[in-house]
Amino acid sequence: MAHDTAVPKLSFQYWLDKAVEWGQTTTLESQQDVCLHLPKLQEFLQQIYESLKHMNSTTAIQRFPLIGQLLGRLCWNPFVVGYDESQKTLMWCLCCLYSNEPQNPVELKANSWILSLLCHLLSSSEWGANEVGTGTFISALGYTSADYYSKLVKNIVLSLVTELKGNQFNGLNVQGRVSDDHVNVVSLFCVPLITLPDVTPLLEALLTYHGGGSQEVLSSEFLEAVNETFLKKKITLSESAILSLWLRHLPSLEKATLHLFGRLISTQTSSLEEVACIIKESLLPQAACHPPIFRIVDEIFKNALLETGGTPEVMTIIQVFTQCFVQAHQKDNKQHKFPLKAYFPHHHHHLVIALLKHPFDLPATLWSQHLKYITDMLKAIIEDKSIRSYTDLFESWFLFVHFGEWADIAVEQLLKSEDESSDTFLWLLAFYYNPHNDKEQRTQILVEARAVYDRLMMLFSCTTLSITDLQAAASTKTDKRQSCTKHLVRHLLISFLLFSSGGHKIAQEFISHVILASNTTNEVFGLLIRTAYRFNQLGLKNQRTVKLVNELLQELRFTD
Repeated sequence: MAHDTAVPKLSFQYWLDKAVEWGQTTTLESQQDVCLHLPKLQEFLQQIYESLKHMNSTTAIQRFPLIGQLLGRLCWNPFVVGYDESQKTLMWCLCCLYSNEPQNPVELKANSWILSLLCHLLSSSEWGANEVGTGTFISALGYTSADYYSKLVKNIVLSLVTELKGNQFNGLNVQGRVSDDHVNVVSLFCVPLITLPDVTPLLEALLTYHGGGSQEVLSSEFLEAVNETFLKKKITLSESAILSLWLRHLPSLEKATLHLFGRLISTQTSSLEEVACIIKESLLPQAACHPPIFRIVDEIFKNALLETGGTPEVMTIIQVFTQCFVQAHQKDNKQHKFPLKAYFPHHHHHLVIALLKHPFDLPATLWSQHLKYITDMLKAIIEDKSIRSYTDLFESWFLFVHFGEWADIAVEQLLKSEDESSDTFLWLLAFYYNPHNDKEQRTQILVEARAVYDRLMMLFSCTTLSITDLQAAASTKTDKRQSCTKHLVRHLLISFLLFSSGGHKIAQEFISHVILASNTTNEVFGLLIRTAYRFNQLGLKNQRTVKLVNELLQELRFTD
C-alpha cells in the first residue's frame, strides 16, 4: 500500500511532539519556532492529506490513531492557522476524517468535534475576542482583527473554490483529486456558515459543482439550508446558483414555490405591479425558463387551484406569474432557448400560440377577432366527443387560466361589441368561471348571463342611472344562483360601471352601498387591480376610466 508509506511514523510523532510543545502559546519564541518549521509542517500536512483522501474515516483512524490530537492542536495554534495554506490543508484533512454515515456513538461524537473545529477555523466570531495573545499577533502583522479574519476566510474560500472549479494546483489537475465524498463533507460543513458573506462564493461553487457520477454529491442538509436561508433573504445568490439548486433538489423547488404562493396569499398587495415584483424577486419565473422547473411549479399552482376551488385570487396569481415567466423567457439570451410552446406540450398547438400572443402585441381593433379565434378553438376542443374525461377538460381550462387577461378583455369587448359577438364572449366567460363538462349546467349559466347582459346593454346608453336600476339588472328570479354565475355577473357589473357613462356617475355609490355591504370586497378589489394593471401596461394615465379605477381602488383600500 503505497499510501501507507507516504507518512513515516517517525515524522508523525515528531510533529505531534512539536504541536504539544507549541500548544496555544503566543510568545515570541513560540512564534519564531513555528515560523521556522512552517514550510516543513506544510509539506508534512500535504503528505497527510494525500494519504487520508484515499481512506475512509475508519481506516484513517486505524492507520493514524493520534491524527485527531495532531490536527486538533494545530488548528488551535494561531501561528499555524495564520498561514492560509496550512489552514486550507488542515480543513481538507478534517473533511477526510468525517463519517458520512456514522455507525456508532464514537463516530457521531467525532463528527461533532470535527464540525466544531471547522466552524472555529472559518468563523471569526470565535477568534480574537477571547484570545489576547491572538490579538497581539494580529496587531503585529499590521491588521485589525476584522480585517485579518476577513482576509483569512476569503483566502480559504478562494482556495476551495479554485479546487472545486478544477483549476491547476501545484501542477496537478485538482478536480480529479477532489472526491465526491470530500465535496459532500465540505457542503455539510458550510451549513452553519451559510450566512457569512465571505462564504457566498463557496456556496455558489458547490451549487454549480457536479461530480463524476449520477448520485447527488452535496448533502441534503446543505441544499435545504441554502434554500431556507435564501427564502428568508439572509443571503443573495446568483440566478445560475439558484437554478442549479432547484434543478438538483426537488424539495427545495417545491418549498420555494409554496413559499411564494403563501406569501402572495397572505400579503395585502395594493396593486398587481407589487405582486409582479414579489414574483420576480423570487427568481422562480427566471428559473422556470428551464422546462422541468416550469412544469413542477405549474403543477403546484394547479393543485393550489384545485384545493381552493378556483378562487379568483389564485387565478390572478397564476396569470401574473405566467406574464412574468413569459417576460423572463423573452429576456433570456441563450442561443438555444426553448420555444414557448414547449412549456405546454400536451395542449393544442394553435391554441397555445394564440393564447401566448399578449393583448398588447395586437392593435385593440383586432382584440375581438383574436378572442373569437381563441373561443372557437376552445369550443371545438371542449365539444369534441372524444374528450370524455374531466381531466382533459380541466387541462384546457387551466391553460386558459394562465392567460386570464383575455377573459378581462372579453368582458370589455362584450360591452363594446356588436350583438353578433356577444354569444361568443359569453360562452368564453361561462367556461372561464365554470369549467365543468355539464352542458345543462353551462346552458343555465349562459341563460342567466345573457339575461343580465341584455338588461345592462339596455342601460348602457343611459346617462342617468340609480343603484336600484343596476341591482334590478343583476337580479335573478331564483335564489339559487351558482357561485360561478355570481362571479361572472359581478365581472359584468364592474365592467359596466367602468365603461358606461351612466355607470361612471354611480360607481362610487355602488361600491360604497352594495359591494362593501356584501362579502365580495376582495373579489371586486381583484377585478379592479387587474384592470388598473392592464391600463398601466397600455400606458393609459389620463383617461376618465383610468381615474375612476384608481378612485375606486383608493376607496376600497381606505375602507379596508
